[in-house]
Amino acid sequence: HTPMYFFLANLSLLDTAYMSNTVPQILVHLLAPVRVMPCHACLTRIFFLHFLASWECFLLTAMAYDHYTAICQPLHYLVLMGQRTRTGLPSISCLLALTNALTHTILAALLKFCGPCLITHYFCDLPPLLKLSCSPTWANELALFFFSFLVALAPCALVVISYIHVVAAVFRIHSAEGRRKAFSTRGAHITMVCIFYITSVLRCILPSSAHSGLRDQVLSVLYVVLAPMLNPIVYGICETRPHSSSAAGTYLMLWE
Repeated sequence: HTPMYFFLANLSLLDTAYMSNTVPQILVHLLAPVRVMPCHACLTRIFFLHFLASWECFLLTAMAYDHYTAICQPLHYLVLMGQRTRTGLPSISCLLALTNALTHTILAALLKFCGPCLITHYFCDLPPLLKLSCSPTWANELALFFFSFLVALAPCALVVISYIHVVAAVFRIHSAEGRRKAFSTRGAHITMVCIFYITSVLRCILPSSAHSGLRDQVLSVLYVVLAPMLNPIVYGICETRPHSSSAAGTYLMLWE
């Protein structure tokens, strides 16, 4: 069981860093009377947000492959999930996530802003920032659209395919109790994966003109706070069981 716990430990550390990038900022801006952030600090938050979120997308895909291998290829599990695979999957995920984050951050740094830069949002994120730009944002929106497919939709499709094979394997179990345990341990995981992928995709693929403050804030809470908070719990239950807010907006002023 070393591979599964290796990925679970990585997910827990990644979710801790992911939430540490946004939750303290949300709390400060909810409580502070003056909600001001320098422009370079906003770009730094955007970089880590897209880096950690996309890394988590790829890591969830790697964990889905681990589950598929454990259930559908149990005799070859330790061979397929050897040391090279365990270290290679997170490393490739990190490089792809870094490419995604650098692209968005560099393009955002080239934007020009006119007038008061007031973000109606819980924290500094890219779609609300694009609405404030007085320069063309088509390159930023194209990058968001492209990387949404690379980072979210493609991994989500791989997760769905892996679980189709898992469900087919579970139906081949002759014991009704075995099928019940298999579905009960994987149902919560599938729900959390859907929440994380769907909300993050909706936040990125919609053009900036289509974003509304209330909807954006609700989606952000789901994929920035709720999903990372519950992921280690849900995955912990999945791995151990077989063996045993208000949407009110906050305003953040950017200054250069």
